[in-house]
Amino acid sequence: MGYYPIFVDLNGQPCLVIGGGSVAERKVASLLDAQARVSVISPTLTRQLEAWAAELRLRTLRRAYQSGDLRGFRLVFAATSDQALHQRLAAEADAAGVLLNVADRPAVCSFIVPAVVSQGDLSIAVSTGGTSPAMAQKIRRQLSADFGPEYAQALQLLARIRERVTRERLSSQERRHRFHSLVNSRLLDYLRDRKIDKLDGLLRATLGEAYSLEHLDFQV
Repeated sequence: MGYYPIFVDLNGQPCLVIGGGSVAERKVASLLDAQARVSVISPTLTRQLEAWAAELRLRTLRRAYQSGDLRGFRLVFAATSDQALHQRLAAEADAAGVLLNVADRPAVCSFIVPAVVSQGDLSIAVSTGGTSPAMAQKIRRQLSADFGPEYAQALQLLARIRERVTRERLSSQERRHRFHSLVNSRLLDYLRDRKIDKLDGLLRATLGEAYSLEHLDFQV
């Protein structure tokens, strides 16, 4: 089965998690990180879920799932061991046009969650189409070693530079040239090794004196 890779903006969007255990807690955490509006349906909750509920970071229904509960939600995660419920949810989600993920049950999912490497604004998603989560995790660990915190800093710096470059009267070709030159330079090496003087010299040489770390008000 083929999957279409996509990143979804869930900021302010209603999302539902069915279940109140440790797996449900991980799903809720990822949704809260995405600024989603989260609801949880479960008779019992982990201590962390209870804490988030007390902080009003999520809405809870302390009962078992009832038919129709998933209507009105953008995404639904099921984190239970109830196989009969999973089949009901798959049918209801399909009828309601709601995207459903059932933990460790790709056959009844309408979407699956990749293993993700995150460094600031950088997100790298790894999927094996649900065939081997263990392999996806192995690849994620390899990528984590290759893409360190310097990538998060680089993206912050490039965003600051882009703000200034877009105010200059440059052709699109010249803007592309500047950014490609910078990205393909030793920018990441200098950030990783905290070679501040060399980084500052690189910016000046590539972009001009107005792009020093001081002028950009950027701290490494």
